[in-house]
Amino acid sequence: MNSNNIQLLKENIEAMDSAIRWLKRSYGICNQIGIKTDYTDEEYDAFETLTSRYARAIDLIVRKVLRTIDIVLFEQPGTLIDTVNRAERRGLIDSVSELRTMTDLRNEIAHDYIKADLVETFENTLNQTPKIIALAKRIEDYVAHHAQISS
Repeated sequence: MNSNNIQLLKENIEAMDSAIRWLKRSYGICNQIGIKTDYTDEEYDAFETLTSRYARAIDLIVRKVLRTIDIVLFEQPGTLIDTVNRAERRGLIDSVSELRTMTDLRNEIAHDYIKADLVETFENTLNQTPKIIALAKRIEDYVAHHAQISS
């Protein structure tokens, strides 16, 4: 077992934990605001922060944490699809399509500039955020229960 890879996984898990902590904070604020057609400047800023934190969290999970788990478990690095399929086999995600929904929202956040579409994006982000939080917890539990990963 390569100790550098294990250390990298620990660092990526810590980064994920930090991202999730801030995501939870924004989620609590925006959940109180709720979905509406018009937002005050402060409410809009809060939702912008939530969507940004959502995008960061899903990027960390998919592009850093899941890939590092593969490396630690001696999986041949492959495409992102390979990584996601292995995450499904490990029980980290319920289905590839569920994770695709999360990453599609991340892409929508990165490219959505039309105000009418933003309301839908805000609503989708509120709906998907608990799933990201649950996914991060599942990953932490998986790593904690697999000694060869967390050693």
